[in-house]
Amino acid sequence: MARVFLLILDSFGVGAAADADKFGDVGSDTFLHIAQQCAWGKADRYSVRSGPLNLPNMAALGLGLAGKDSSGLLAPNFIADQRIIGKYGYAIEQSNGKDTPTGHWEIGGFKVDIDWGCFPTTIPCFPDDLIEEFCKRAKIPGILGNKHASGMPVIKELGEESIKTGKPIVYTSVDSVFQIAVHEEHFGLERLYEICQIAFELTKELNIGRVIARPFIGNNADDFTRTGNRHDYAIAPTHDTILDRAKAAGRQVIAVGKISDIYAGRGVTHSIRAHLNDNIFNATLEAEAMAKDGDFVMANFVDFDMLFGHPRDVPGYANALEEFDVRLPELYGRMKDDDIIILTADHGNDPTWEGNDHTREHVPILVYGKKLEAGPIGARQSFCDIGESVIAALGLPHTGGIGVSFL
Repeated sequence: MARVFLLILDSFGVGAAADADKFGDVGSDTFLHIAQQCAWGKADRYSVRSGPLNLPNMAALGLGLAGKDSSGLLAPNFIADQRIIGKYGYAIEQSNGKDTPTGHWEIGGFKVDIDWGCFPTTIPCFPDDLIEEFCKRAKIPGILGNKHASGMPVIKELGEESIKTGKPIVYTSVDSVFQIAVHEEHFGLERLYEICQIAFELTKELNIGRVIARPFIGNNADDFTRTGNRHDYAIAPTHDTILDRAKAAGRQVIAVGKISDIYAGRGVTHSIRAHLNDNIFNATLEAEAMAKDGDFVMANFVDFDMLFGHPRDVPGYANALEEFDVRLPELYGRMKDDDIIILTADHGNDPTWEGNDHTREHVPILVYGKKLEAGPIGARQSFCDIGESVIAALGLPHTGGIGVSFL
């Protein structure tokens, strides 16, 4: 019986969706633009990257061809006649969003019909009554930020003031999210979690999808860094997902990284938290050692999105992709004959795009199994096809949703 490993490369899109105009994202393409910038030797505000994007393992699974099928252009350093060892294609999101929960839930098996609440781009962006009640219940002297921002820049901007005043940094994005950053040692981690829980209760009536605890450490703006103690307080999925179905069938469902948070713990039998992609890959190997026949491992590699997509760091994103790619054979080497690995993403986050928000893109689907026949699977009309394929590989009944297995 197959074990399934579903690895989410958070934000690794492969070309703008047909409805990208609704999101201001026409022309975005995370994969293609990173590959082009590397090939052209472009510099950005972080560093100079020299040399083409080199992802031999994902290329062998069909990444270059999946990108070409999606956008119409073959990325530099990827060839059209490469010998392919996996199934490859791309998926089109049906839900109306480009945020993390929406993408993951659709992968989980259903089209998301929630009208998520979001905050305006004005400064301040949060309603006065919300902040007043939050400060009252959380017993804090006020907040800093109160605007749309990217995580590390706003921490560098306001972190020192936050330490001096005891005021948390509260910010948002175009996603349905309320984020709270404090110094982990000066403010206290458990205290941060406590006020995030308060914020989560207060924002429910606004239909805000997540409240995220964003602890950081360091002495000043020059050395502030976020820690691995992030925690998401999320609205639970509105329908059963593939995690629920696998758990109900008596299978282990091992969630790695922030997966358990995204699904509000639903359907998860074991959660392994890890910080930074390399550690998340180690945790995925730990999950593999735990997984028995018929079990399901789902991991989210958040660095692509958090550390490189939002800050618009092209060289950093490229390096992270190469570091992930070089480790894939470690997982291949542990696979049993019936096991299946699926690589995909939940949305795009083109680091060459304006602003610092996600981009509405197709996501790649790259599939490897010793017994699978390699070749194209084409354009999948919903992320639900990914979930349906997981269910099929696990030998569980069809979900009855809109997904169609590509296995």
